[in-house]
Amino acid sequence: MKNLLRNLLLTVTLSLSAVAAYALDVTKLPDVKEGIVSIQTQDPVKDVGYVIGDIVTRHITLTIKKPYVLIEESLPIVGYEKTYRGKPIGIYLSALKHTKKDEGEHVVHELTLDYQIFTSSVVAKRAAVLAEYLRLLNTEDREVVKYRVPMWEFVISPLSVFGQIKVEDDMSQFRGPLLIDASRENTRFKILLVLLALSLLGLLYILGKGAWLPRMGGPFAKAYRTIKKQTDSPQGIQNAVSSMHAALNTSAGHSLFTDNLDQFLAKKPAFKAIKPEIQQFFGLSNQVFFEANANHNLGAKPVTWLKQFCRRCRDCERGLVPDALSTGNKA
Repeated sequence: MKNLLRNLLLTVTLSLSAVAAYALDVTKLPDVKEGIVSIQTQDPVKDVGYVIGDIVTRHITLTIKKPYVLIEESLPIVGYEKTYRGKPIGIYLSALKHTKKDEGEHVVHELTLDYQIFTSSVVAKRAAVLAEYLRLLNTEDREVVKYRVPMWEFVISPLSVFGQIKVEDDMSQFRGPLLIDASRENTRFKILLVLLALSLLGLLYILGKGAWLPRMGGPFAKAYRTIKKQTDSPQGIQNAVSSMHAALNTSAGHSLFTDNLDQFLAKKPAFKAIKPEIQQFFGLSNQVFFEANANHNLGAKPVTWLKQFCRRCRDCERGLVPDALSTGNKA
């Protein structure tokens, strides 16, 4: 019961002391003795470039030795605007978070203060979160003293530039380099590189002679490598025709002639587009091997035609649409 009455009396005393302190000018109160209060402040790293509407946050840790206690009514009031020489400075306390922890011989107070800027200027100007005066009560002799939380200065920048300036004369070391956002161009460049790679891959697939991609090592690809080395001499024509026969037979899986051509086309529908050229080839083969006087209508350079015909067959075996092929003697 005695402890309860003692705590109640202490609470009433603190409240009355706080009310009495409010009636006094806090700056006229004596300063707390040195060594009673220790402070740690964590201010924003950046102290330039703030504009109207920005939030400035300070973290303050106060360690107060007993028998002194903090009069919590002396903490800054949320929504209160500080004044300097009787004029408002345009900086409001928008939020306050206060926690405390009793550690025996002393009490640790953690303060987080958010100040919002409501002022601007046509030019950059200095501003400050002004010093806060906190009141402390000695619970033994009921003496009220003050403690000054130091101010923090920074620079408020205008929302727009007033007048003409030279950029090189306005390069603060805190501003950093003026960079151009090239992310959109980089994305487009990467997409174009992918399209270019796919286009080159498709071109190599169509024109390539090697077998390093799927369906590139077919019999007509091998025949083309042989035919392109031949000339329009009788022996060269015979070698080219023989290579084409070998490729057709390998593709069909049996010996291919005009009488079983439709069966081959039913099995390999990709070759239907070049059925007339296949029939012309059999006419050339008949002239080369059996009837020397037979007319094949391929001009004086049949090897040139055979190269084009073999490329069309190669396109068919790769699943590509073959190009149009003239039956003349043009290369």
